[in-house]
Amino acid sequence: MTTLKRILEPPRYGYESDGRLYRPSHREIFKEFFWRLNIFRSKKNWLSVFCWTTSLGLVIPLFIFFIYFWSWKLAVLGLAYSMVAMGSHGTFWLHRYSTHRAFKFKNSFFREICRNLVIKIIPEEVYVVSHHVHHQYSEEPGDPYNVNGGWLYCFLADVNHQGIHRNLSQKDYFLLCGMLNHTGVHLNTYRQYQRWGTLCHPGKTLLHYILNWTFWYGVFFLIGGNALATALFGFASIWAIGVRTFNFDGHGRGYDKKKIGVDFNLKDNSINQLWPGFVAGEWHNNHHLFPNGARSGFLSYQLDIPWIAIKSLHIIGVVSSFRDFKKEFVKDHYLPSCLPKPVGDLQI
Repeated sequence: MTTLKRILEPPRYGYESDGRLYRPSHREIFKEFFWRLNIFRSKKNWLSVFCWTTSLGLVIPLFIFFIYFWSWKLAVLGLAYSMVAMGSHGTFWLHRYSTHRAFKFKNSFFREICRNLVIKIIPEEVYVVSHHVHHQYSEEPGDPYNVNGGWLYCFLADVNHQGIHRNLSQKDYFLLCGMLNHTGVHLNTYRQYQRWGTLCHPGKTLLHYILNWTFWYGVFFLIGGNALATALFGFASIWAIGVRTFNFDGHGRGYDKKKIGVDFNLKDNSINQLWPGFVAGEWHNNHHLFPNGARSGFLSYQLDIPWIAIKSLHIIGVVSSFRDFKKEFVKDHYLPSCLPKPVGDLQI
């Protein structure tokens, strides 16, 4: 816990004031954002620049698709790929495996295949480390995408709040490496970290993206030419940019929007939402209830595509083990909610 408190680089405006969350102005947020994107000020800003360059770069094939290859059929296909395939893979790979180790692969070969099942968007380092902090300090000062900081606070969090601290001790650095050493990411030595300020190396990260994007563009091109390839790569930009808004919505936009019989975790403002639940298996309140589980869709209507994938991969031997808390959910949360509630000396 004490390590989690110090592993992220705090913004210059700080996380708190007088013991409470400091909510910066939009001007402060933008100023910090562009300060941390200034690669000429410090090469340690490379990962933030890389993330936004790749995300915005996907807008180029989107424009090409709209100008030269537009069709409703491909647009619907591109949107489905972005929302369902990429959304579910993000939950499957970044959320349940990389961060929470909710399941294990039989070997590294299967892990690498599953790691690259879709167009690569978010480096594991950006997601995993900050997400551990988010769960420990959800909606408290220090939560990197604290919903109470506002929409912009969350939207630009990957640059302003999610980067690891630039001056970690060797001990703390290797503790962070332990958060990613199961993911296949080639981690820096401590000396390389002191130079680049990150767990991952810029050269190896760039190579991974080049290989991933080249492979998938080639596959899409062989199937449907540049029309299909630009449609799927272009609509991937919608997920790449839109995913930055999720935590704000997933925590009720700063309000308590939990519903009886739907949201069972009462410790924070996380809520179960139909759209992210159906397209990506992101039943967020359930996830906060059992963060280390391979399944988040507990109720009968809660479709969970990543869980279906994990279960299927387990059946064919790709996944060696997983953790499922459905029984605990039913026993400790769902069934007690169905019991008659006392009103005075009566029961209804």
